[in-house]
Amino acid sequence: MLKKILLPTIFFILAYGFWLSEDFKEISAGVAIFMFGMLSLEQGFRNFTGGVLERLINRTTSSHWKSLVFGIVSTTIMQSSSLVSVITISFLSAGLLTLVAGIGIIFGANLGTTTGAWLIAGFGLKVNIAAYAMPMLVFGVLLIFQKAKNLNGFGYILVGLGFLFLGIHYMKEGFEAFRGTINLAEFAVKGYPGLFLFTLIGAFATVVMQSSHATLVLIITALAAQQITYENALALAIGANIGTTITAILGAISANAQGRRLAGAHLMFNLVTGLIAILFAHQLIYAVDEISLLSGIRENDFTLKLAIFHTLFNLIGVLVMTPLIRPLVNLLERTIKEKKSEIDQPKYLTDSAIDFPETAVKAVLQESLHVYDNAQGILIHALGFRRPEVLSTLDLMEVAEAQKKLTMLDIDAAYERSIKGLYSEIIAFISRVDFSWQMEQSADLHHLREANQHMVEAIKDVKHLQKNMIRFINSDNKPMRHAYDQLRSQLAVIIRQLEEIRLADESNTSILSLDALKLLVKETHDEFNSSLIDKIRRRSILPQQGTSLLNDSHYTHSIAKNLIQAAQTLLVSGPRDLAQAVRTIALDDNELQAVSDREQVEKTAQ
Repeated sequence: MLKKILLPTIFFILAYGFWLSEDFKEISAGVAIFMFGMLSLEQGFRNFTGGVLERLINRTTSSHWKSLVFGIVSTTIMQSSSLVSVITISFLSAGLLTLVAGIGIIFGANLGTTTGAWLIAGFGLKVNIAAYAMPMLVFGVLLIFQKAKNLNGFGYILVGLGFLFLGIHYMKEGFEAFRGTINLAEFAVKGYPGLFLFTLIGAFATVVMQSSHATLVLIITALAAQQITYENALALAIGANIGTTITAILGAISANAQGRRLAGAHLMFNLVTGLIAILFAHQLIYAVDEISLLSGIRENDFTLKLAIFHTLFNLIGVLVMTPLIRPLVNLLERTIKEKKSEIDQPKYLTDSAIDFPETAVKAVLQESLHVYDNAQGILIHALGFRRPEVLSTLDLMEVAEAQKKLTMLDIDAAYERSIKGLYSEIIAFISRVDFSWQMEQSADLHHLREANQHMVEAIKDVKHLQKNMIRFINSDNKPMRHAYDQLRSQLAVIIRQLEEIRLADESNTSILSLDALKLLVKETHDEFNSSLIDKIRRRSILPQQGTSLLNDSHYTHSIAKNLIQAAQTLLVSGPRDLAQAVRTIALDDNELQAVSDREQVEKTAQ
């Protein structure tokens, strides 16, 4: 509703301004060109998020201070705290970042955004930057038409910088010309009323433009043209800082609870920082004057003084809030909770996660592990065990034999509740992905889709297995009961060993363990079937019962194979080339048969 009212109102104000003044057109065009430059710059940097940025984030966010430095440096380079905020929310939603690291990046981004004010005040207003804009636009457009992703991204960055420079030039010229017709400084408001009024104006302008950089450029160019007073410019800068949180809030609407917590932290930081700046405005102005005096900045160079003020109150905000990150995390986790539902909902498949290749892949991996955990729970329950028993060091055959009676699990209901919705959402999410990405990410998603299919097949197989298993284990037929106890304990052992592989630190060991587990599954299956045929021959098990048991042995073998195949994609940690190696060197059925035959020959020879 607000959007429907706000957009026509802005259009009406702009149209009236265009009719009123030619100079207003130039200022507005400057803002529009500047903001288009920001969009081009963001597009350029997005082209470099296909793995490099993700790996850099993983290496540089292991502590508060590393996260803080990453936020400062990345925002300084990209000149967009909004882009950094959106990327951070995306990574956090996909599980690539902890909330503590994400908050550190956001705090650093607020400090990094002050470099924009320094560049504009110290360089943009003192030289004819329009002369630099033209070559950037020409070379940038040429590079945009190149197919190579890096060249294309660099082209967008050049075009973005060119439009930024051009926008600053038009705003500067517009305010200079505007001064000849009307002096906006006449509408200045002094004291705390002016401070609060212009803080609100600055926040509103940033909410409308969704860019604190654009607001700051507007403030600095207006200040340079003496269209606003120094005190009112400071208040506008405070408001711009508060208003920039709107981008993080909008980005968090489609995020999960972690993303919303990060947006909450961003809002709290900027509100606290803005409040400090308002309460201690006079002290900060005095500090700015002293710093200017010591650094040789002229007394009437208000644009550079504004840059100092902007940096100073953001720095104070970082110093005040950084020690409070842990308590802030606790507060946010208590107030913003995960939504609970009778049907399990996706935790990581958010709209924000789909914006970047690596975060989309990571989101699908995390959600697939969510499916794996749910599938594991269903399998354990269907086999008649409890998770703590399976994941302990207990002898599972002894546990099985000690159980007097098993209860049937409604697998269809469990599947509907814990698997089907997640599986459907994963497939839908993958279908929305832009497959113009690099082949690596497309291949990753393909293998993740297959891993989910293997888990679904395992659930279907255990549904068939459970029918006869419950009937015979709850009967007085001891040979059949013993046989089904063997089958279910074998499967429980596979689940236990897969969990041990999942927790293993060494990825190379995990690869070997999976192949060893495949071989164990085949040998156990062959031994069970051989033993069963012998029992049927000796009539300790009736042929009709033996046929059912052979079918269920096949289901058991299929469940184990599907779990291991899913584990090849989901449980081996490490870089992408390692995951590809796992799939390349993993033994197939023919190789497993050859190894099994060779071992059998060796045993016979001994």
